[in-house]
Amino acid sequence: MPPRRMPTQDTAAFLILAALAACAGPRPPAAQREAAVCRCTPHKPCWPAEAAWRRFGASLQGKLEQPRSPLEPCRTDAAGEECAAALRNSRNPFFLQDQPGGTESAGWLGAWDSANSAYAVTAANVGDIAAAVSFARDHRLRLVVKGTGHDYLGRSNAPDSLLVWTHEMRRVAVDDAFVPRGCAASHSAAPAVSVEAGTRWIEAYQEVTVKHGRYVQGGGCTSVGAAGGFMQGGGFGSWSKAYGIAAASMLEAEVVTADGQVVVANACQNQDLFWALRGGGGGTFGVVARVTLETHPLPAFFGAVDGSIVAKDDGAFRALLERFLVFYRTTLNDEHWGEQVRVRRSNSLDLSLVFQGMSAKQAEQVWQPFRDWVERDGRYTMKAVFFEIPGRRMWDYAYLSQLPGAVTRDDRPGQPADRFWWTGDGDQVSAYWYAYQSRWVPLALFEDANVKRFASVLFEASRHWSVGIHFNKGQAGASAEAVRRGRETSMNPAVFDAAALIIIASSAPAFPGIPRHEPDKGQGENARAGVAAAMKVIRDATPGAGSYVNETDYFEPDWQQEFWGENYEKLLRIKAKYDPDGLFFCHHCVGSEQWSADGMCRQPG
Repeated sequence: MPPRRMPTQDTAAFLILAALAACAGPRPPAAQREAAVCRCTPHKPCWPAEAAWRRFGASLQGKLEQPRSPLEPCRTDAAGEECAAALRNSRNPFFLQDQPGGTESAGWLGAWDSANSAYAVTAANVGDIAAAVSFARDHRLRLVVKGTGHDYLGRSNAPDSLLVWTHEMRRVAVDDAFVPRGCAASHSAAPAVSVEAGTRWIEAYQEVTVKHGRYVQGGGCTSVGAAGGFMQGGGFGSWSKAYGIAAASMLEAEVVTADGQVVVANACQNQDLFWALRGGGGGTFGVVARVTLETHPLPAFFGAVDGSIVAKDDGAFRALLERFLVFYRTTLNDEHWGEQVRVRRSNSLDLSLVFQGMSAKQAEQVWQPFRDWVERDGRYTMKAVFFEIPGRRMWDYAYLSQLPGAVTRDDRPGQPADRFWWTGDGDQVSAYWYAYQSRWVPLALFEDANVKRFASVLFEASRHWSVGIHFNKGQAGASAEAVRRGRETSMNPAVFDAAALIIIASSAPAFPGIPRHEPDKGQGENARAGVAAAMKVIRDATPGAGSYVNETDYFEPDWQQEFWGENYEKLLRIKAKYDPDGLFFCHHCVGSEQWSADGMCRQPG
């Protein structure tokens, strides 16, 4: 791609005259000043006329439509069959993604509710994305970008907005020797996969792993988008200890910037934008139309450990936590292990761990010393099932469907026979969040000098709410190559000192505005208080540890530091370079502090 053009002499002269005019004479009336800094909404004179919308729609290869909620039938007849069908379908993530008005989450108590855009561009290609960006810029519209709507923080929906919906762009292409555009011929080639903006991980995994016998670092949920906010926020998968942050595998991105230009960002051109896209957050620097990701050799086996260890009393549970933390640090904190354990008020340590590069028998041998300790002590009941999956069958529905309860297929008529989601992820579909908080936990807390105190912290927090410890979402203990590549991204550097990400959250299946299915606000307030009390215990023990931008508290007060640490100021400069007028806005994204909470008006100063 050609370099971004500098202003011509005529353009420069115009800008100088405009600046002088702005500085001279009395200030314009308040209404005019408001119009200059606020976006247009449907009830303002500046909103495009219907004829303008028609012309715009006719110019697209895709289409322009007016979204509606997938649950719209329930607003008119809550007891009708159409409503019942919509509610059944609302538990299917792929159904929600097929609707321009659908979102994975239904909302967040006191924060946001799922809302329809005024119009949506169903983009067929990068040209449609560029046209939508230019139309929004020229008409001062609130712009929203959505691939799958798989977002907790409400960043992929907003009322009175124009939605760029990339759902139809799902082409996937494997390349055995990819060289980024603009790089010298001597630049090393790498095996890679290119995915368009609407691609889900199920489609990427089935192409890369099932068909080609390679691995690409992506998300655990099969319905998560591969090129959108997941990737741009950093992105973790079950085996990130081995293969690193997902964004670290990015070799190239095709991006539509705020000026409507299509640019390519990689290690050889637009390097600052490339850095920002790998961890700086989605919906912020431009609309990513395509990414190319490096692929990796496939391990012979993937596998999992499912079970629990229950202590007879509080004292035994404290001892269990301390022993497990030491066991994790000395035995599991490496590239082979991932996923999570959950610390419960019932004095149960629930195991939902995964492994790669070893058989189930080998994994059991790793755990045998810990199991021996549990059985010798006599105060515990341990149940654990170890199972393995051949590497190439990991996302093969024909194989997985034989494992009882492991996967749920998208069984709507006309859908691909191999499209599925992990059954355990179903609780997140159409969840209404009462609270969601996260905190990275430094590996130093697992060391001998600190482990007793940290075990007590976990115990105390679990008295308020159950605590999830996600080991795959920290990079301490990751492979040297994973850490090296990860440090080239714009993620908060705190992740490289973290053994895990603690997540404490609460949700319920509920839909604001739908009769008989409204959220229970009393239940929500109680849950929010419990989550906050538990996380306060964790926060007090982890000053400055940071939080993960894609899975975090909507109300995080010090979000710039918590999400990006020392990288924030550089990200802000890159934002100003590529989007000086703030066309791309989302909640607690880089530069959003310059706007009102709804993204409609620029803040003074």
